[in-house]
Amino acid sequence: MKETDLQKVLPKVIEIVKEGGGFIRQERTRFDPEKLEFKGTNDLVSYVDREAEKILVSGLGQILPEAGFITEEGTVTQETARLQWVIDPLDGTTNFVHGIPFYSVSVALLLNGQPVLGVVYEINQDECFHAIQQGKAYCNDKEIKVSTSSALSDSVITSGYPHLNFDHLPFYMDTIAVLMQQTQGMRRMGSAAADLAYVACGRVSCFFESNLNSYDVAAGALIVQQAGGRVTDFQGGNNWLFGREIIAANGVHLDVLEIIQRHWK
Repeated sequence: MKETDLQKVLPKVIEIVKEGGGFIRQERTRFDPEKLEFKGTNDLVSYVDREAEKILVSGLGQILPEAGFITEEGTVTQETARLQWVIDPLDGTTNFVHGIPFYSVSVALLLNGQPVLGVVYEINQDECFHAIQQGKAYCNDKEIKVSTSSALSDSVITSGYPHLNFDHLPFYMDTIAVLMQQTQGMRRMGSAAADLAYVACGRVSCFFESNLNSYDVAAGALIVQQAGGRVTDFQGGNNWLFGREIIAANGVHLDVLEIIQRHWK
């Protein structure tokens, strides 16, 4: 898929993502907690997630009818196509349910398993982050870049603490304890896609987390890369999209990687 084709597709994707985000914003004003469901322990889902995903699948399917889908809520399952939409309709459901204003819509387009287009819409701030492969990264159409700082002592780090799988909890806490002492602070904000967007625009220096899915990271990681950041798995390799672990950072990437590798088992 050529860069010119992606440039033509991008505005249509942004429009659809904002439509989904608008639905979520509207539903927050009248959300009924009684309609909340659990996919598993601490794993929440609501009718809002499902309906927003239907909006996204319907709109994106009209843009590229030949593309398959990887979706969080299973609206459609078609994961073998050369082109694939990767959709998280509401990244930060727990925040949404509790009225904490930090959640987002995340949509990426994969070509042969690699992200070539990404859009993350942080609904509460009305901020739309986007990028295409070999292009620049933007927030509300203004170019963004990762922070130029390369010192942990100047950095704020974001992560997502375990809430589903606690097998690695001791090692996770050891890693965080070190970073707490070497940085200006740790944050756990609750939407991996928006965390990645915040790395891309320089608000935080690094985001890392394990037990993530492709739809959590595909769009945001591409935006980080096009903003000048580095994205790897916990081994420093490239298996971050489906490998369920990611480090996305500016110039502190190697420092964070070394700390994680020292403590992670």
